Amino acid sequence: MQLNVTGHHVEITIALRGYVEKKLGRIMRHFDQLIDNHFVLTVEKLQHKAEATLRVRRETIHALAIDGDMYAAIDALADKLERRVRKHKEKLTDHHAQEAQKSARP
Repeated sequence: MQLNVTGHHVEITIALRGYVEKKLGRIMRHFDQLIDNHFVLTVEKLQHKAEATLRVRRETIHALAIDGDMYAAIDALADKLERRVRKHKEKLTDHHAQEAQKSARP
């Protein structure tokens, strides 16, 4: 897995990169088959934007969060990504197989 953190009008410090890695670890608990991760942190006037593009098997997941604080924007982004990754994981699960097993039992 490759992690890219890019900053527009903001310097990516060790603390900021570590915080992004920590939040990505939360997503990795749910779905460990991430291929590529790209995070872009941007500051525009008083808005701090965090956006991410995750490449997973068969799909690309993109999310954007805007807040007044960069760390809060990263938190909101992690929440959105976690929901979308869980939804993607649920789509990959074959629910029909479970129903077939239930109906085959005497």
